[in-house]
Amino acid sequence: MHAETAGLDRSFTELADPDYAGWSRAESDIRRAWSRSGSASMDLLLKRGEEALDSGDTTAAIEHLTALTDHAPDFAEGWNARATAYAGAGLFGPAVEDIARTLELEPRHWEALAGLGAILDEIGDRPRALAAYRASFALNPHQQDVKDAIARLEKELAGVAL
Repeated sequence: MHAETAGLDRSFTELADPDYAGWSRAESDIRRAWSRSGSASMDLLLKRGEEALDSGDTTAAIEHLTALTDHAPDFAEGWNARATAYAGAGLFGPAVEDIARTLELEPRHWEALAGLGAILDEIGDRPRALAAYRASFALNPHQQDVKDAIARLEKELAGVAL
């Protein structure tokens, strides 16, 4: 587990409670911790990679984020951000590898699990996509898009079983 998130057990517990009124603060605390590598230069690489991704430049994003993962291999968010960039470029194999590394470093990374669900859904592996979405939703039940994906996949898979 990454040092920045080691002290966030309470926030993860609060976030996982669908009835907890302060879930948004808990989510923000976790996201803030995820974005801190412990190095200003590594944080800058993450920021540049995310900005490139936001502007649709997946090639530049992958370059920045590869530099980040090379220099900070224990920083889970670097791997997750690069997985997002790879997925955006249609490179699902490398994206899944980076998600696996993210989850090794931070098993509670609901965004990585949701990303895995989206990739598996995209390639037609509905049962495994559903499992990944459910794992993500268990960690953060406040994700409407994940909730909708679970409902859609449950309906599709129930139709297959009939």
